[in-house]
Amino acid sequence: MDIILREDVEKLGVRGQVVKVAAGYARNFLLPKRLAVAATDSNKKIVEQERQAHLRKEVVAKGEAEDLAKLLGATTITIKRKAGENEHLFGSVTAGDIADALEAQKFNIDRRKIQLEEAIRTLGDHKVPVKLHREVTTEITVSVVAEA
Repeated sequence: MDIILREDVEKLGVRGQVVKVAAGYARNFLLPKRLAVAATDSNKKIVEQERQAHLRKEVVAKGEAEDLAKLLGATTITIKRKAGENEHLFGSVTAGDIADALEAQKFNIDRRKIQLEEAIRTLGDHKVPVKLHREVTTEITVSVVAEA
């Protein structure tokens, strides 16, 4: 069965692409979730219009993300935590803590966009990547200091 994808589907194709799939897969999964439509002439025109609108929105979102990346690149966040000997923290600094500190500086960044591989457990400066867009990633400096 030929279908037109309305969204990017992993391991199948990208938005606007015509692909051939099993009838059951289309009927039971792709069509009910509105990930695809049947490949007819009228649907091809509609999907092409949706794709053009999506591309325009994507360009605007990428531009905004690049502007935000420039601002965030120059940002340093200081987080105070209790620490013991050998500069080890009691507890850790997580992506949620970094998001809260960014919010205090008037940046509204979702904690899931902060690409922290594992929680920070030592004092000092740490470079933390923030993925603002599919194609835009920046690094912020997180300075963890001991509470007095």
